[in-house]
Parts: sequence; structure tokens; C-alpha cells
Amino acid sequence: MSVAGLDVAGLSEADLRAAILAQAARLRPGTTCCPSEIARALSVDWRPLMAPLRAEAFALAADGRLVVTQRGRVVGPDAAGPIRLGRPEAEAP
Repeated sequence: MSVAGLDVAGLSEADLRAAILAQAARLRPGTTCCPSEIARALSVDWRPLMAPLRAEAFALAADGRLVVTQRGRVVGPDAAGPIRLGRPEAEAP
């Protein structure tokens, strides 16, 4: 396992971003998903994916391509604890 260059389960940062965006595209407007849902779909050994997945989610949020929330409020990368991922309102159909 290498988090800096990723190589967790043979996945790259681009793989994680693609998985996050694909899951976000499947969400109904106003709904969110837990990052662990994405990690579990990518690997049986999903727990090591959580930190890099979370980092990629916040990077996508900084680019305006994703919304990261906690208890219904938008949060930044300094948020501790469980987060949820959703589509920005502008992208909702």
C-alpha cells in the first residue's frame, strides 16, 4: 500500500476520481452516498482506500464537481468524521 502515489489495490487517483464521479452521476437529485459505498465497490480490501478516496472527493469538491457534506452541511477537507458525497445542484437534472 502506498498512499502518496496511491497504488492501493492497483488503483490510481484517476481511477478513484472516475469511480466517485460515476457514483455521483447515478445519484438522484438531492441524495448523497457514503464514500465507503464506492470503496467497497472497488475492492474487497476497501478500508485502505478510504483516506485516498476522501482526499480525491475533496479535490473534486474544490473543483466544483462534487459536494461533500456532513450532517447536511457542506464541509471542507478539515472535517473530521463521516462525510457524504453528492452532485452540485447545477448538475442535478
